[in-house]
Amino acid sequence: MSNRSRLRRSAALAGLSLSLAACAADRSVTGSTYPRDYRERHPIVLADTPRTLDIFVAGPALDPRQRADVLAFAEDYRRTARGPLAIQVPAGVAGTGPTLDAVRRALAEQGLPSGAASVSTYRPSDPTIASPIRLSFAALKAKVASTCGLWPQDLGVSDPGFNMRNEPYWNLGCATQANMAAQVADPVDLVRGRQEGLADATRRAKDVENIRQGKDPSTQFRQDGRNRINQAVGN
Repeated sequence: MSNRSRLRRSAALAGLSLSLAACAADRSVTGSTYPRDYRERHPIVLADTPRTLDIFVAGPALDPRQRADVLAFAEDYRRTARGPLAIQVPAGVAGTGPTLDAVRRALAEQGLPSGAASVSTYRPSDPTIASPIRLSFAALKAKVASTCGLWPQDLGVSDPGFNMRNEPYWNLGCATQANMAAQVADPVDLVRGRQEGLADATRRAKDVENIRQGKDPSTQFRQDGRNRINQAVGN
């Protein structure tokens, strides 16, 4: 066999080996530049984040919407605050005094006396723009540690090494994590589960009685559309 034939045979065997390796069902991926799991690339963390409410000066008293906003903000402060309540008043703006007094009265209705909030002034950057009275406090919030919308690599052919590694792109899963963090009512639920609450004593007593009588304690739901609520009340 000539040297040229040997070289051709070696090249064919090498090409066949590469093809078989590419078709392997379980192969290890090397050369990763970042974690493949989106929960590791975009972890949800807990951080103290400011919550603010802007009250614009519209008269000597709060309008119904402003009053409802202040009452809800005060309730949120009582429930989730991790620090003092701060009130920032714009300097040089007419009518802020009566509006501030109205805000304090609304806070007092929610059990927050005037001494519970620290008042300071700030200088508006543009006098022609409406400058509000700003209420703020720090609260625990769940958020994504990384920044969504980053594209270290293009999805095209500009990075052959990235394409050959067959890795998920960096931004994949970031929006899902951000939406989940925004929907959590209590951020602590992401860290640990809640304590078990009290059992339904009425339901438990009925189940125990059924067991004593040899009856099935499970609940049976009808799926045929009968016994609806509107039929039960006679409508």
